Amino acid sequence: MRRSFKFLLRPTARQAAALAACLEDHRQLYNGALEHRRTAYARAGVRVRYGDQSGELKHIRAGDPQGQARWSFSSQQATLRRLDKAFTAFFTRVRRGRTPGFPRFKGQGRFDTVEWPRDGDGCRWDSQPHHPAPVFVRLQGIGHVRVHRHRRVQGTVKTIGVKREGRRWYVVLSCDNVPARPLPATGTAVGLDRGVAWLATTSDGDHIDNRRRLAASAARLAAAQRDLARKKRGSNRRRKAAARVAALHGGVRRRRLDGAHKAALTLVRGYDVIVHEDLRIANMTRSAFGTIERPGRGVAAKSGLNKSILDAGWGVFLQILSHKAESAGRLLIAVNPAGTSRTCARCGHCAADNRLTQAAFRCTACGHTAHADVNAAVNILRAGLALRRAAEAA
Repeated sequence: MRRSFKFLLRPTARQAAALAACLEDHRQLYNGALEHRRTAYARAGVRVRYGDQSGELKHIRAGDPQGQARWSFSSQQATLRRLDKAFTAFFTRVRRGRTPGFPRFKGQGRFDTVEWPRDGDGCRWDSQPHHPAPVFVRLQGIGHVRVHRHRRVQGTVKTIGVKREGRRWYVVLSCDNVPARPLPATGTAVGLDRGVAWLATTSDGDHIDNRRRLAASAARLAAAQRDLARKKRGSNRRRKAAARVAALHGGVRRRRLDGAHKAALTLVRGYDVIVHEDLRIANMTRSAFGTIERPGRGVAAKSGLNKSILDAGWGVFLQILSHKAESAGRLLIAVNPAGTSRTCARCGHCAADNRLTQAAFRCTACGHTAHADVNAAVNILRAGLALRRAAEAA
């Protein structure tokens, strides 16, 4: 399996300044390469590709010995590949008739990652392996940066990336041949119904709490954003206020990830088969425009629902669950969510009137009553097991 390991860096003040300079030079390289492509096509109708720009790197480095030449050649090639991938995705969207989204120039604060494509080429993980602690990563032009390694790295390190999040720096290792760690079989299966009141409800009747991390920090975030709005653009005080807002958002994100990891681990340890709804979260959280007759109708309520869905972190939770299930040898099944919340788990009668409220379910045909989310989770489980039997019979 291929897995990523993310660790906090502990750079000195000089190393932090060098990391920021490395990020800035790679940002300028990205923007310069984008401008080159735009100008060549606008003036001569010529499409510049990655190979052309990679061949010009040696001239760029020779002309800027105190800037671009300080950094790894391979990391600069990775930045050019990043731009090439952006153009490839752009042309793919054009062919499919989707919103094109032409590649944009990266402003300060919009380019936060530098990647080295191969361990040993301009970078070296655990550059002093004979020292039991601490662990260092060596980066060309920066030096040996101390790493807070909170767990053991498994597999073979293939690529190394450095990422800035607010005032923090992280190293991200992408590793191949990471061994799986299968868990003992439990002989049980479960269906999951994701929601807003609860992060998820199982077919066994258990509820996974939705902590609402963003809502819990809303007051502090609002105060920090008001303080930011009062600062003069370009001033040092505004930069500090922006850093405080970013730090609050970073704390919300880390707490949400921590909760998702704990919830996913509990499910993976308890069940062999986990069935969930194949929800289109991007479609569910699109902005509302009301109706033709009443353009503003329901927009505020839909906006609040969108914020609650995003605050719950459904996508992050499912992504973490899929990774842990693969590593533990568990089976994860996605089913069509249509009708699962309106169908009676006892008799199969499907009607909109079956669901009385957000939490109450009462079948209009047989009179069966249950918690609405538990009833939906049972339907999801049955649909998943049916898909599994069909796949095994094929």
